[in-house]
Amino acid sequence: MSEAEASRQAAGAVLAVDLDGTLIRSDMLLESFWAALARDAPATLRALFHLRQGRAALKAALAGIAAPDPALLPYNSAVLAEIEAWRAASGRVVLVTAADENLAQAVSAHLGLFDAVLASDGQVNLKGAAKAEALRQRFGAGGYAYIGDSAADLPVWAGAREALVVGAGPGLRGRLGDVPVPLRHLPGHRPGASAFWRAMRPHQWLKSLLVFVPMVAGHDFAGLTLLQGMLAFLAFALVASSVYLLNDLLDLQADRAHPRKRHRPLASGALHLAHGMALMPLLLLAGLALALALPPLFLGVVLGYYALTVAYSLWLKRKALIDIFTLAALYALRVVAGAAATGLSLTVWLVAFSVFFFLALAAVKRQAELVDAGQRGLADPVGRGYRLGDLPIVTQMAVTSGFVAVLVMMLYLNSPDVLVRYSRPDLLWGACLVLLYWLARMVMVAHRGRMHDDPVVFAARDRVSLVALALMGGLFVGASLP
Repeated sequence: MSEAEASRQAAGAVLAVDLDGTLIRSDMLLESFWAALARDAPATLRALFHLRQGRAALKAALAGIAAPDPALLPYNSAVLAEIEAWRAASGRVVLVTAADENLAQAVSAHLGLFDAVLASDGQVNLKGAAKAEALRQRFGAGGYAYIGDSAADLPVWAGAREALVVGAGPGLRGRLGDVPVPLRHLPGHRPGASAFWRAMRPHQWLKSLLVFVPMVAGHDFAGLTLLQGMLAFLAFALVASSVYLLNDLLDLQADRAHPRKRHRPLASGALHLAHGMALMPLLLLAGLALALALPPLFLGVVLGYYALTVAYSLWLKRKALIDIFTLAALYALRVVAGAAATGLSLTVWLVAFSVFFFLALAAVKRQAELVDAGQRGLADPVGRGYRLGDLPIVTQMAVTSGFVAVLVMMLYLNSPDVLVRYSRPDLLWGACLVLLYWLARMVMVAHRGRMHDDPVVFAARDRVSLVALALMGGLFVGASLP
């Protein structure tokens, strides 16, 4: 036993540990808000009125709607190691937090490391001076060491015998000079630019390339059309990233329980929830600002897309079949947006093809999720309207919709439009066959549990899909040559 540990044991020292930003790389108020919003949005909005009675009342109201799973929270390993070392030296450890007491007790029960819990009780918000006074009354002035992370903890450290500071930034370090007790710094986590970038999911911007479909289908590559297409792409990409952040905040619990999604910045704690919440409206406003440079109809489509995605994230994704049709509509809206941005018209053939093709992709996405759940030995997917037994029906939807999309494309080859636009329309029959093979293969890949991403993202990384895309592109180019 070291000299410091022996002294600590002899003095019967107590280690008081903060929760938000210290023991966990998150904030329990925000955690409970998003967990509650995901479970019952109307009740969560009503709970916000409790803020008139104080933050403690709000925390209690939100905790009563939904409680984050303590087993899935992003814990700080350095703080856990400090607690273990303190306990090994026979020191007592208490959890003292401004979080609601029910949530704090759940964390304590999960970890099994604390001798007592002090937390907000619905009346008193145990933060700052209130926390310092509670510790003084319980353990006496200088009767505890305290681990915290923010400026709100300054009065708590001032009354402690030792101050342990987690991940202090330059601003906090400057103010710590006024704390009249020994200081010790523990590592924390400060998000880098990569965490913000990954949270935006730039790989999903591939879907926004669909805004160029009307331009390609109409063979219009004029400079103005290309510029409008680029602006539409950027606007949609930024708005989509805003929506992905919203979806990740609502899906925190499900993502943390998933073997791959748990590494997402918000789920893993690499990016603080407050940062994600701040980035979300900034991306939306940036996307809408770009949309203002295009025809008003494009802005209307973007706003409709955003409203539909919010409805999907809050409610529609829990409705069987409705979620698949909604996903298909979100894909198709990108094509509609491309037409609205450039002023190009959508033919009935393109609309019909888009409906069935994107319905197939949406069904493949759900098929892959159901297969993944079955392979991991899970029960029926939580938060979805499906059962594992629905897998054959969803697979059949994917196959049928995909084949109907190819049929529409084949019928299009016999229309007068083809003779006007293509000099060698016979080559397009080859593109139909390649597309038919690709769709069938996508269903097979999902069936075998090898599709771990959205179908569009999977295709962008799949060598066979890239070859198929190149073949179809080459055939379309060949059909257009004189």
